[in-house]
Amino acid sequence: MTVVVKWTGREAAALGKALRLSIRGYAARLGVNPATVVKWRGQRGHEIELMPETAEMLDEVLRRCDPEAVSTFTALLSADRPAEASPVAEADVGIPLGPARVVSHKFIPVYLGASVEALLAGAEECRLGPGGLEHRVLPGAHPDAAASRLYVYPCGVATFHLVQPRVVNRLGELAAWRYRSYVTDLAWATAELHGRLAAAGAPAVAGATYVLSAYLLEESPWAGEQLETAVQVLTTPSVVVDREHPDGPTALGSAVEQGLLQNGYAHPDAIAFGSQPVSIGLAGWSGVAYHPLAADRALPMDAIVALELDVQALWALSTYVLDEIEAGRDPVMSHEAYGWRWLRGAYSRLTAARPQETAQHQLMREAVLATSQLPDRLRAAQEALRESST
Repeated sequence: MTVVVKWTGREAAALGKALRLSIRGYAARLGVNPATVVKWRGQRGHEIELMPETAEMLDEVLRRCDPEAVSTFTALLSADRPAEASPVAEADVGIPLGPARVVSHKFIPVYLGASVEALLAGAEECRLGPGGLEHRVLPGAHPDAAASRLYVYPCGVATFHLVQPRVVNRLGELAAWRYRSYVTDLAWATAELHGRLAAAGAPAVAGATYVLSAYLLEESPWAGEQLETAVQVLTTPSVVVDREHPDGPTALGSAVEQGLLQNGYAHPDAIAFGSQPVSIGLAGWSGVAYHPLAADRALPMDAIVALELDVQALWALSTYVLDEIEAGRDPVMSHEAYGWRWLRGAYSRLTAARPQETAQHQLMREAVLATSQLPDRLRAAQEALRESST
């Protein structure tokens, strides 16, 4: 458990940054004047010793922090410590931050309902994925992707898949690009779909609302525990980014990454599916990261992509069903064939082990499903459709 012996403005400011709170948001949470937080963040913040009641309040806030925020808090303090008070240990010197070669896979699903028919006619057939969902594919047109495709599911969903190789000098640089590009990618996906539907004479639909990332770490300077930490940061990137920065998501200082790589970092909600010494793999709420250690025995990235395509299509579909129920409306499926029985079959195919499935495939599938919480959503959507059909 992280304990602060003496709270100064420096520690108080670091805690607010670790919680990703703005100056006003942090002040409101603590019940202090925003000007006080500004002083804490100033160059002489380490000289401001806090009153006992404020220190007790910050102790309680720190105790309630999740492990990710605590790790960020510790790293920020290490990065901001005055040199004369705590010189950098020799072990911290020379830890490489990059470069790393990463292939980013983004998935942007959109529920289209019956409008999906307008896109199916010109699409090519695809091999079924792990969920056994029928789908077709169209070429994409993303301006910043080495490859982009639009997968169209007759159940009413279209999913963009973008492949974007990146060479980065720091993990924070990649994380900041990830969050910044999400904004433009969502706008692009919405405009692209609306344009295709309009050209086919179909009505417009709601826009894209989220992006999920899967990273293949191809090359890096890390090994051992540092490599495992790097894959963890790829899975949970918010630990190296200030998402509340006035200029938009911005990478935290190099010392933050140095601290994480030196001390290690593991998010409790991320689930490992790698198999040493074959691979390192992690699945989390915000994405997946994978690094093959033995290329001839590791999972092909295509296997992760195939699973995520089906998972994201079913997530978008179940979200539509549950949103309609919450709004007091009966869901209208793209075709009567895609009712609760069809969802039950999809749930069974995704969650049941297959005789031909390798241990690595099974671990990957179970980790992705657990962190996405898709099984619970599918069961809820299935029950909602069954009730609305009676």
